[in-house]
Amino acid sequence: MLDYYLSVLEGKRPARHWLASRVAAGADDLSGMTEKELWSLHHSAMEEHRALVRGEKEPGSVRSPSLLDLKVVLARRILSSCRMCERRCGADRAAGERGYCGVGAESRVASMFLHFGEEPELVPSHTIFFSGCTFRCVYCQNWDIAMDARAGSPADPDLLARSLREGLRQGSRNANFVGGNPDPNLHVILETISWLGDDGKRLPMVWNSNMYTSKEAMRLLDGVMDVYLADFRYGNDACAARYSEVERYFEVVSRNFLLAHRQGEIMLRQLLLPGHLECCTARIMTWVAENIPGTYFNLMFQYRPEYRAALYPELDRRLTGEEKREALGLARRLGLALD
Repeated sequence: MLDYYLSVLEGKRPARHWLASRVAAGADDLSGMTEKELWSLHHSAMEEHRALVRGEKEPGSVRSPSLLDLKVVLARRILSSCRMCERRCGADRAAGERGYCGVGAESRVASMFLHFGEEPELVPSHTIFFSGCTFRCVYCQNWDIAMDARAGSPADPDLLARSLREGLRQGSRNANFVGGNPDPNLHVILETISWLGDDGKRLPMVWNSNMYTSKEAMRLLDGVMDVYLADFRYGNDACAARYSEVERYFEVVSRNFLLAHRQGEIMLRQLLLPGHLECCTARIMTWVAENIPGTYFNLMFQYRPEYRAALYPELDRRLTGEEKREALGLARRLGLALD
């Protein structure tokens, strides 16, 4: 598990985003091209990128624009009819509109620091918390920033890149983009990464997401993110709709885990909710064992009733010892790779 990520930390291989900066976009001027033409260039450039990741070619120097630059341009295009998450609301954020998440063209950062509370393989993790979210989880523990896209300060890609460089000097092992949720901020995140240049060669990228990401956004993340630190919360759509106000949850999230499995490495988080062992946790575990076996699986018992959980009596309690024991027993019977 996490072989590529660990090889980057050991200096044996470069981070995926650095390789993307070594692949030519395929055109000298991207500004006048249609989105369809840009995606065609992207498809071709990604073939070369995958060859670099597999070690079939050696990276060379590339004159701009690179594949990474192309991804930034495409993210900006998507901003004008937003479909960064699977809600696909179509808000023209570039013109000042705001969709469901409340995030405008200008992203906002609530906080960023070296985080020591993540999984052991990640710490210290240079974590950037963006404001706003594509979900409305009734038990959200970060509700103060997730539910208010206006929280924090404007996100400037140059300044964020400088912060990541400083984090490297302080010993950070990765750049970790979270929230809220990072999806609405994809354009800023890609541009931040592009500012790193050669300084980012040994800095893996972590996408810390609810995985309700659109197909287009997943394509842009391909070749940039080394690790998907990703939530798989619900085993059915009814629970997802009731507690997070989201539709087609299982279809979308399972699709994206399959994509992430092909694109990079996964650290899957499953937060056990009280009373949801059978309807959610067991179904997720079974799907993981059958579809992405060997995936790093973090079964989390940190649930506590926060935000509006008191309005839902079934969630207004802590987990019982029996629920924890049953969940661990099931994970072991299915052969999941518990952290």
